[in-house]
Amino acid sequence: MAKKIHVAVVFNEPTIETAAGRKFISETGTIEAVATRMQVLAASPAGSVDLSEVGVLEEREHVCEALRKNGYRTSLFNMNGDVKRLISFLEEKQPDLIFNLCESVGDESIHEMHVAGIYELMGVPYTGAGAFALGNCQNKVRTKQILSYYKIRTPKFQVFNTPTEVHEESLELNFPVIVKPANEDASVGIENGSIVDSCSALKKRVRFVYQNYDQPALAEEYVNGREINVAIIGNKRPVILPISEIDFSGLPSHFPKIVTYNAKWMQGTDEYKGTVGVCPAVLPAEIEKQAREVALTAFRGMGCRDYARVDMRLDKNNTLYVIEVNPNPDISDDAGFARSARVQGYSFDQIINKIVEYALERTP
Repeated sequence: MAKKIHVAVVFNEPTIETAAGRKFISETGTIEAVATRMQVLAASPAGSVDLSEVGVLEEREHVCEALRKNGYRTSLFNMNGDVKRLISFLEEKQPDLIFNLCESVGDESIHEMHVAGIYELMGVPYTGAGAFALGNCQNKVRTKQILSYYKIRTPKFQVFNTPTEVHEESLELNFPVIVKPANEDASVGIENGSIVDSCSALKKRVRFVYQNYDQPALAEEYVNGREINVAIIGNKRPVILPISEIDFSGLPSHFPKIVTYNAKWMQGTDEYKGTVGVCPAVLPAEIEKQAREVALTAFRGMGCRDYARVDMRLDKNNTLYVIEVNPNPDISDDAGFARSARVQGYSFDQIINKIVEYALERTP
């Protein structure tokens, strides 16, 4: 009887402090809100739920179940912020493949690429993007530079390392602009106040990013229009899944039409309830064709593997701008990637099986 392929599902479960701490306080602005949030999290079965890393907590169960259905032997490993434990686990269990769901170490998402680097140094194949691609995609400035090399349009931008660098006479952007942390993902640091329409407001927002995230701020011209997501699965012959659109019509009229941190992660908020994914998106045939071509070029140019999602916005003239390339996007059963895959005709189990098969193709 053939030996079953052993797939280890590796993730990093955020602690209560991580889930309720720096990121949440930056969005709420109050210590009291954090204290309340920690009480809610501590009372939950998982101990820490929601926020930008919560998808992993649901993903891991869905992925393990799908792997078992597909005939793989599985093990589940919570890295829990301890790199030495991860190395010991890999040395002891020697999995044939890692299904990589690790998005951070501790509270630092920048270490996502370092974890992938450990897999590579230890010679263990893994799903999804490589370390280099993960790092490039998380660095929004580097992403824009690479996309520009491939002649892909992105919003015009400037980077401010500190608020003292914001001067009206040296500003190269047209207002309104949207301000984001330069090295975060999952909409961390993006809220309704991220869109500004004056130099003084820009300086204030850059200060917010600098003080709360200890990193440069990326300011880019705001594209006021539709937002679409293009999911891709595969490598040699990638499949571009049906395009999704974010429907902002449920947002209060005074809210900007953007996917904020609350919209993505904070159930019960107006932003969360008012931003709904719709698939397939209804687009003019030529725009859909362009979006698919641009997404595939971005996927390849950024070095993505196995699966990814490319986010774009359309201006009033239906000009496409890429605003984000997301390697290893959330693939839990209720996430946007799975929604697009279902419209394509793939079940969740089939998605997981395909990702594993693509990764195993790289195995010597």
